[in-house]
Formats: sequence, structure tokens, C-alpha cells
Amino acid sequence: MFGLGKKHKSQTSTPSVDKDNRPESHTNSEAGIFARLKSGLSRTRNKLSDGIGALVLGEKIIDESMLDDVETQLLSADIGIDATDQIVENLRQQLGRKQLADPKEFLAALKQQLIQILEPCDIPLTINRQSQPFVILMVGVNGVGKTTSIGKLTKQFQSQGLKVMLAAGDTFRAAAVEQLQVWGERNDVPVISQAAGADSASVIFDAYQSAKAKQIDVLIADTAGRLHTKDNLMNELEKIVRVLKKQDQRLPDEILLVLDATTGQNAISQAESFHKATSLSGIALTKLDGSAKGGVVFALAKRLGLPIRFIGVGEQIDDLRPFNAQQFVDALFSE
Repeated sequence: MFGLGKKHKSQTSTPSVDKDNRPESHTNSEAGIFARLKSGLSRTRNKLSDGIGALVLGEKIIDESMLDDVETQLLSADIGIDATDQIVENLRQQLGRKQLADPKEFLAALKQQLIQILEPCDIPLTINRQSQPFVILMVGVNGVGKTTSIGKLTKQFQSQGLKVMLAAGDTFRAAAVEQLQVWGERNDVPVISQAAGADSASVIFDAYQSAKAKQIDVLIADTAGRLHTKDNLMNELEKIVRVLKKQDQRLPDEILLVLDATTGQNAISQAESFHKATSLSGIALTKLDGSAKGGVVFALAKRLGLPIRFIGVGEQIDDLRPFNAQQFVDALFSE
């Protein structure tokens, strides 16, 4: 029966973040935050806006013949076919109406098209303080940075005055439990865990009961990294969701998929598989600082339309930051 199992261990955990209803960074100014974002997106900027700028800015006249080259550049920057088709078609219409007279107008129009694709997905994660605990289920394939993201999110929530508990639902790897417990110890946050090989749904059930009894604000549950092509592992995620819903139909409050930006277009197939299995409510895109494939954020927005909650642009504790469409595109086009 769920909830019976080896006695759980409590330990401590985690990190911080910034902006509007997006939690505010208490260490960085707005200028500093933007500088970090710009730096983190430098490889994608080199691939996307710098490449297109080199094509366009040397031209005195903007015409349709240039659109083929722009289309190729967008695709090579991992913008994706659907988003690229939309952008190119809208630019073609504006050119036909003589609305883009010079290179600067063309780049401004391109920038606006990119913002329009992202804006519907610019929905910050809001913690409902009336729902104790607010349950976040973290999912994703191996190696995307789930546990590190949990640590950073925990610190972020702590900076908002929220009490956090962690659930070590990755029971396949002892190292995963230990890593989560390290985060717990760093930040004095309890970590609920069981023996290696325990039923993941049981661990998360126990954590929920404990968090509820202790009036914890946010419970973040780790899960085992799994290939999105493995049906048995995806079925386990479905089981975790079913167990939580037996406690309260609203649960989990957030199913957050962590994606590695360096995988480029493969991130889309991952997202589609996880969404089919668990009805995702948000995405966190990590490792943007190590990739020129950050354009995949546009492909994800166009294909899935899911809220993009967070982006990771560095190793520092506050480098997992709330997503902001305008700021993201500004950083890509900033000189």
C-alpha cells in the first residue's frame, strides 16, 4: 500500500531567480540580469541574429530574393520548419506591401515575428499559496539537469518566503538520491527518500503526506530520467500522476518538463512524448549557454504552445531564470 515503505530520510535543499510575477533576483540589477542572459545566449545569437544581420545589413535594397537565405539561416539556428514558415510568409507579405524599405526595418520586423511566436508561451509559474503543498513534478530524459534545476528552483522559492520540501522520486539511481540530499543539506530543506529500487509513486505519496502535515508550501518531486521512447517508464510517470490525483484531483499542480537545449530539434520529440503521457503544464529549457541551438525555443513554442516557465543560461544559482519573451529576443539581437 502506498505510504508504507522504508522510513524516509529528511534532509535539506536549494537555490534562486527573478522578474515581474517572476520571482525577483535579490542579488542582481536589471542590467546585470540582462547581461547574464545576453552572455548565456551568445552562441545562439552568433548563429541566429548575427548570421541574418550579416546577410541583410550589407544590402541597400531588401527584396524577396533575400528571403531564401534568411529561411536557411533560421532553419540552421533550430527555429524549426513550422516557425520558420510562419516568419518567412509574414515577412514576404510585408515586403509585398512595401512595408520593409531598408535592412533595419527588416530586422525589426523579424524580431517582432520572433516575439509573437514566443509571447503566448510567456506564462510565469505562479505558486498558489492556498494549495498546501503546491506539488511540482519534474520530468525529463537522463542528463538534462533535472536535479540541478530542482536545487535552483528551491532556492528561488525560498527567496519568496516559501517553505519547500523535496521528494527523491528517482529511485533507480542511488546517486540521484544523494545529489538531491546534498541540495537539501545546503539549504536546510527536508528531502523525503526511501531505499534504492523503491516504488517511485510510493516515495512521492509519502512526501505529499508529510508536506501536507507540516504545512509545506511547495513540494518538488524528482523522477527518474527516462527515454521518452520507453513505454514502461512513461507508464510509471502516469502511475505517479494517478496516485497523486487520488489524494486531490488538482494534483500535481505543475508537471514541468526539463529539456536540454543542446539536443536541438530532438527536444521537440521528447516534449511531445512526455506531453502525451502526462499532460505537461510547463517547460524548463536548460544549458542554453552551452549551445548554438537555443532557437529550438521558437520551435517548441510553435509546435506545442506550452508555457515556457524557465530557461537556464549558466552555472550560477540564479542562472535558471523565469522566461520572458521580450527579454529573450532582445538578448538575441542586442549588440
